[in-house]
Amino acid sequence: MNTIKETDVCIIGAGPAGATAALQLHQYNIPCIVVDKAVFPRDKVCGDGLSGKVLAILNSIDPAIGERLVALQDKEDSWGVTFIASNRASLDISYKPVNDGAAGFVCKRMVFDNFLVDEMKRCGNIELIEGTGIDKYTLQQDGYLLSNASGSLQIKAKLIIVANGAHSSFTKDVAGIQLEPKHYCAGLRAYYKNIKGLHPKGYIELHFLKSLLPGYFWIFPLPNGEANVGVGILSEVVRKKKLNLRKMLQDTLENDPVLKERFKDAVLIDKIDGYGLPLGSKKRTLSGERFMLIGDAGHLIDPFTGEGIGNALYSGRFAAEQVKRAIAANDFSATQLKAYDETVHRKLGTELKLSARLQKLVHRPWLFNYLMKLGMGNKQLRELMSCMFYELDLRKKLAKPSFYVKLLFNRA
Repeated sequence: MNTIKETDVCIIGAGPAGATAALQLHQYNIPCIVVDKAVFPRDKVCGDGLSGKVLAILNSIDPAIGERLVALQDKEDSWGVTFIASNRASLDISYKPVNDGAAGFVCKRMVFDNFLVDEMKRCGNIELIEGTGIDKYTLQQDGYLLSNASGSLQIKAKLIIVANGAHSSFTKDVAGIQLEPKHYCAGLRAYYKNIKGLHPKGYIELHFLKSLLPGYFWIFPLPNGEANVGVGILSEVVRKKKLNLRKMLQDTLENDPVLKERFKDAVLIDKIDGYGLPLGSKKRTLSGERFMLIGDAGHLIDPFTGEGIGNALYSGRFAAEQVKRAIAANDFSATQLKAYDETVHRKLGTELKLSARLQKLVHRPWLFNYLMKLGMGNKQLRELMSCMFYELDLRKKLAKPSFYVKLLFNRA
């Protein structure tokens, strides 16, 4: 007979969201079990961009973790982002430095996720189980009974944090959140070497090319002359127009007058992989009886920039804070955990709404081009756009209609 492991908290998924929740719980001296079907290090198809949110959250959990991330060798410092509109107007947005160093990074998920796993392994309160998936979820009166397909692993938890990604069966079958094409982005990722014209300060590039609208093309510089290159387009558009993303990527690199020169000597160094991005362009219920959804399982990716790691870390920390309150109250009910949803919507909701609006601007190239033009001559707008990548509170100003009225008269 298999022994049942018992714990107050089980985290399903050891990616950035789940790891962050576990690391925050460790700081609260709350033990947890983290289970992941993969064995780390493992690859994860992604844009590999770490915005300033990532370092800010890790520093707030434990400054030593932030210091170790900064010292990590296999990453590229990124000091900003360049937006390129369909008319080729470009806008450089600088990140605010952190302790005179870069606030953002580009780091392959193979490296970054393993970094977080190593951080968990430093913590005595965290039991990490790799190479085993949780396939069965049974809600009982005093908690969830979790098990793998064979039943060789069984865990009884008073509360579970679901962090196993966009295709989580729990998210779909228990939480009732379905993938919706208009709130989901299809993407392709490729690694290239020897691309010309990369920014000397590692700026990531988002190209809103006419041939790809309402999607975009990206270039994220990596160490050793490599770069993460890809395209992302709303799944609704891909289905409606029956688009072939692989062909679109190839056509862009071969026929775009600017990019074909930059990629003339570039070499594809790995296979092209596809993946999906569950966008936070719709408000959803993220918790219920004895569970909370975090990261991609909660559909929290920025609809405009496609960045998901920063919001994954935020949601992981918010969930851990709610665990602390639930344990103190000995209350794991849906009513108690609803405060987690309220925190996510209060802290991230404003910026997700703004990004959804910006995403819609891309459907109107003339308006998006105009915004780029205004940004080139408006220092305050550039500073506010910079906040999209590292600061939550200042983005509230961007959501106010009065800001856009002032912006039209260049008084923002």
